[in-house]
Amino acid sequence: MEKYNHLLSKIIERKPNVDKFIEVLHAQTTWLTSPASTKYHLNKEGGLLEHSIGVAETLLQLRAALTPEISEESCVIVGLFHDIGKVGMPGKPYYLPEIKDGKPTGAYTINPEIVAMGLSLRSLYLVSQYIPLSDAEAQAIAYHDGMYVPEGRSVAHKEEPLLLLLHWADMWTASVREKKS
Repeated sequence: MEKYNHLLSKIIERKPNVDKFIEVLHAQTTWLTSPASTKYHLNKEGGLLEHSIGVAETLLQLRAALTPEISEESCVIVGLFHDIGKVGMPGKPYYLPEIKDGKPTGAYTINPEIVAMGLSLRSLYLVSQYIPLSDAEAQAIAYHDGMYVPEGRSVAHKEEPLLLLLHWADMWTASVREKKS
């Protein structure tokens, strides 16, 4: 939680908006306990928050080296919340613990009662209800999976620098940093 709070302390201009969003996430969603996936990476309790913190930290490192003109606040917002769609909706989790013979198996399944929606789109939908986003921030959240999903092709060669940084940070965190831990 120390790293999480440190990242949140970098949000100044939109602090009231982010604070309200965090309040909703903590009280009405599985933000603090959701896995990052069912099988690919950090498929454990709290994996989503761990992944999101890692992405935000990596994104800030890339920003410092490559594009210091992008605000830290933008990086923290898109880094922390790029995958927030994985919480589902307030009161309706996306991931459910798998139960066999009345006992949790440690694995997760996708809630069959959740309205079907791409995760990036759900993330953008949730964030934009609480936090005003720039066009570049919205693009970064919506297309952070890049070429790994068909939707990413619609912005190919038209990516804003923030989208590229978020995509690289997400890939680096999931493929390198999380494999070391």
